[in-house]
Amino acid sequence: MSVIQRSIQVGWQLCVFFTEDVFVPANPVLKNALADGPPRKVLVVLEDALAQSQPKLESQIENYFSAHTKQLQLVRPPLFVAGGEQSKNSITIVTDILSQIDHHHIDRHSYLIAVGGGALLDVAGFAAATAHRGVRHVRIPTTTLSQADSGVGVKNGINAFGKKNFVGTFAPPHAVINDFNLLATLKPRDKRAGYVEAVKVACIRDINFFDEIERDAEKLISFDSAAMKSLIRRCAELHLEHIATGGDPFETGSARPLDFGHWAAHKLEQLSNFQIAHGEAVAIGIALDVIYSRNIGLLDEKSCERILKLLKQLGFNLFTDELLKSDANKHLQILTGLEEFREHLGGELTITLLKEIGRGVEIHEMNQSKIVEAIHELCKREK
Repeated sequence: MSVIQRSIQVGWQLCVFFTEDVFVPANPVLKNALADGPPRKVLVVLEDALAQSQPKLESQIENYFSAHTKQLQLVRPPLFVAGGEQSKNSITIVTDILSQIDHHHIDRHSYLIAVGGGALLDVAGFAAATAHRGVRHVRIPTTTLSQADSGVGVKNGINAFGKKNFVGTFAPPHAVINDFNLLATLKPRDKRAGYVEAVKVACIRDINFFDEIERDAEKLISFDSAAMKSLIRRCAELHLEHIATGGDPFETGSARPLDFGHWAAHKLEQLSNFQIAHGEAVAIGIALDVIYSRNIGLLDEKSCERILKLLKQLGFNLFTDELLKSDANKHLQILTGLEEFREHLGGELTITLLKEIGRGVEIHEMNQSKIVEAIHELCKREK
């Protein structure tokens, strides 16, 4: 037997820009992120709900590219597509985007820009990653959740076979541009959604950030501009630090530390037919795992109560009836989320729990009876 072996290293430069009024022609951020030589073709995908809530946005996008025709060529008016988690439950939107990429001859030196929330970014990113094995993709997130968390990551995907993100890719975007002003028309439910990912990453990475969220909780719940900007930027920074320095950006192992609280959250979204939004599900998942961490002796009582109090203070409910849904054999369906979480990466089950605020720890098994105890405690607390 003979073997040829080489070590192949691939480097990525991921830039997350923070700006306001990204589509004002005098703002150079988008142009500078894209224009790197001869004129580039650009296809813009725009979430339809955002376009409806900000009716001037479509013309602002077109005017921006009209002002920079020497560097950028907008191949058509923005393509409106549906957003929200339901948009990830079918391949249809991906196919629609791919057909536009083909029709307008978008190649690997062109750009697909997605403007919308996390689900839209997932769908458009998946289309970009698979067309020609990868065209340049730029994300412009328009929710607190996507600006603080999912939009700055390297994952794309759609749901299939009843499982969240079953089909997808790892493909770092060419750039991410966070425009705080694009959050202006969000409903309160959507404005607070990203807060929970900040609590999550603070719990496992940075106690000082947790202290800051606690201190600013009243400002955050009233959607104070400065407090929201600070939270989004620090949350995005911590996520990017983990991706860049955690040693496993494409999750080839079994650990998913940034998914603290997510094993239950993903299952809750599915059990509710995605009527429970991702941020709301993560808040419940964090609460469940915090109580479980306390019950097995990992986390002290005071820290447990601090986290639960903060989640409530930020406006999140910590219980839903979906936690008590049973199958035909009277087994709680939420518990199947553990195996689905393990299966998504393969290998042994790896769940992040808390040793203390700011320090996550990995465990490889969970006691189902103690999970049930934690569920019933949440039920008792909330009802």
